[in-house]
Amino acid sequence: MDIIYITDLKIDTVIGIYDWERRIKQTVSFDLEMATDIRKAAASDTIEDTLDYKAVSKRLIQFVGESKFQLVETMAEQVAEIILNEFNVPWVRLRLNKGGALRHASAVGIVIERSAGSGTCHPQDAGTGQAREGRQQRGARP
Repeated sequence: MDIIYITDLKIDTVIGIYDWERRIKQTVSFDLEMATDIRKAAASDTIEDTLDYKAVSKRLIQFVGESKFQLVETMAEQVAEIILNEFNVPWVRLRLNKGGALRHASAVGIVIERSAGSGTCHPQDAGTGQAREGRQQRGARP
């Protein structure tokens, strides 16, 4: 597996749960690692045979720039889905930084890894509504 990456892709967007956050745009930053096989592109030396990181970047700038999510978790999931489904990427690791979210921290965010066709509930989802729902159905305490 080869990885094409984009580091520190900055996008201005509406993000947050507080009223003041809903009225302004804040800058979020993405670090992306996207699995691909570069051998065909290396042999042909043509952009058509590789993952076009400029096209990925433009799509994410458009999508995130127009979005109005409350949670970085939702934004991260939606961006991962775009990369997996629209760019035929089998695996992505995404780091989303919402700088300035905490006064005494230089960075706050989330890191997720997703694979194409891996279903909706992942082991890393422990503690989410999906995992809680499964425990309740089995009679376990939430």
